[in-house]
Order: sequence, then C-alpha cells, then structure tokens
Amino acid sequence: MFEVRSASVCDDGAAVRVEWEDGEAARFHAIWLRDNARDPDTRAENGQRLITVNQIARDTRVTLAAARDGQLVANFMPENKERTFDGAWLKAHIYDRADSGMAGRLPAEAEAWGGDFDVSQVDGDFNQIINDDECMREWLAHVRRYGFATVSGGPTAEQSLFRLVERFGFVRETNYGRLFEVRTEVNPTNLAYTGLGLQAHTDNPYRDPQPTLQILYCLENSAEGGESLVVDGFAAAQRLRAEDPAGFDMLTHYCARFEFSGQDGVCLRSRRPMIELAADGELNAIRFNNRSAAAITDVPYDDMAAYYAAYQRFADIVDDPAMAPCFKLGPGEAFIVDNTRVMHSRRAFSGTGSRWLQGCYADKDGLLSTLAALDQRTQAAAE
Repeated sequence: MFEVRSASVCDDGAAVRVEWEDGEAARFHAIWLRDNARDPDTRAENGQRLITVNQIARDTRVTLAAARDGQLVANFMPENKERTFDGAWLKAHIYDRADSGMAGRLPAEAEAWGGDFDVSQVDGDFNQIINDDECMREWLAHVRRYGFATVSGGPTAEQSLFRLVERFGFVRETNYGRLFEVRTEVNPTNLAYTGLGLQAHTDNPYRDPQPTLQILYCLENSAEGGESLVVDGFAAAQRLRAEDPAGFDMLTHYCARFEFSGQDGVCLRSRRPMIELAADGELNAIRFNNRSAAAITDVPYDDMAAYYAAYQRFADIVDDPAMAPCFKLGPGEAFIVDNTRVMHSRRAFSGTGSRWLQGCYADKDGLLSTLAALDQRTQAAAE
C-alpha cells in the first residue's frame, strides 16, 4: 500500500501528482521535492542537508515523473538530474490536504480524556520498563498519546526515579536541584513542601523553557489523604473553546505572566499565553499555575475584565471533578506527566503518618526521540 503506482507532472512542471497502490493520491511541489531529495549530493549519511535552501534554483521544475519499483522517479530542471523518492516516505509526508482551520485542535498523536479516564490502562511495571524495550516503548507511547502514565512495582530505594529517566533521556536540573523531595518542611520555599492541597497546575511556568516532563516517585505514603489528581489541559482548553469561544480567544491571544522568587538568588519570570497555540492553530502548551501567577500587564484595559472572566472560567473547568481521575500512589509507584499539557494536583494530607515523594524534571525531546527510534526498530522487524 506504500508503493507508488503512478506519477505524473502537473501545473506545468511546478508539481508532481503521485498515486499509491491503495488509491490515495497527493501532489508535491517540485521545489519541495528537490529540497527533500536524499541523494548523496543533497544529504550526508547522517541525514543532514549538504545544501542551503537558497542554493535551489527558484525556477525548479520537474520535466519527467514516473513510478519505478514502487518509488517516484523525477527529473529536475535546470539541473537536468533524476532523483528517487521512497513511496512510504512520501506517503508519511503528505501535505496536500485541506487546512482544518480549527484553532485549538489536538496534535495528531494526542487523545483527550477526562475524569472517567482509567489510569490502570497507562500503567507500566517498573522492572519491565527497565529491562524490556517493547514494554518501555508501550509505556512511552502512553505519554505521547495521553500526556500521562503511571509506574508500579518499583523499589523503595531513594533516587529510583532516575533509573526511569535514564531509560529514555536525561534529568533536567533546576534551582530545586537534580532531585527534589516532596514532603513537609518547617520553612518551605514552595507550597508543594507542605501538607496543603494544591490546585491542578503545570510546574515551573515561570521558567522559559519550562521543563516538559515531570516524574513523581513515591517512597512512603501512610498519611491520610494526599491523593493525586491529573487534568488533561488540552481537554480543558477544548471545553473552554466549546463553552466560551471568546474566552478561549482571550487566553490564547494575550500573554499571562509568571514569577518565582522564593529562594535567595532566584528570580524567574516568563510571559506566555495560558493556552498556547502553534501558528496553524494546533494546541501547543498549557501554562496554568495560580500560585506562580504574576500581575498580568499584557492585556489592554478594555479587555482585562473579559480576560479575567475567561481565566476564572478556565479555572472552573480545571477544578471540575469530572475532569480529574484520582489515585493514590503507594511505595514503589510513580507517575509521569507531559508538563506542557497535563496538570497535576493533590488533596491535603494529615500530619499523622508520612508522605514522601521524590521528583525530578526531564525533557520531552529525549522521550520522543527514544520512542521514535523504538518505533522504527519495531516497524523494521515487522517488514
């Protein structure tokens, strides 16, 4: 189904029309094809380009296009040189489709969820994640799809969470250290280090770039209360868009401000929208953290009242129990969140017993890179 069945020149050589064995067809511009050629003059063995985009002739045209051995073969002018394109690669990179035009749409590999989400379906066994690449691949795929996954069956030794991170990436060190302890402190620098309940939030919105992954690993949890909750920020944003389109536009158009200066020598500040969209309207990131919100000064006077109405409505949605599955971590259990998407919170816990979690940050690019490499290996083995 990935082999090219036929190909033809169209638009006076400015483009090529390709049809695959399954009947799907798409057009590709000549200059786009030339820029993405894989021949040795264009690409190094590591896949990086050897030419710059302005070295491609502005009047690049295709004079011949044909299917050969399931691939596209095209002759480019004014170079007068043939180049071959893999059918499966072309199919995976089709852009000849109508623009969805939907601001706030989900990324292609994401799936939204709510309070009825079954947390057990994204659980991975610690030892299997550590020792089995296929089990790790499935666990990482949950994070890519849902922005969230859990771990069970792990050891209760300190720093066990590093073993998870090292399977797919690297720890992101911040002013909180390479690892931070989540348990009550006498003079806490952060409200996370108290027994207070916390509203659902993304971590470190005052940092630019903010950490894109957070892992919380439980070592002890005999305190009453302290249950964890997670909220899909993308689902919350889409609900706001459905219920209050003007409010959604407010939170995507104007920047909020965030700040943290709770430690000597630290003063972190950022300005980003609470709901950030890519240029084409796809949901990019959520930044929501009432504890770290600074005075908002980037909204004009005439829009400030409407902005706050949208802000409060979004907070209502985030706080809605129907949005948040609840679970309680036991010793040797953990969860990971995509910190650009999924908000996490906890219920208050009592002073009796103990609740000790260790946390760290990591970056999503490492996770997605590892997952993509494992996907490629799995696909190659199946072929």
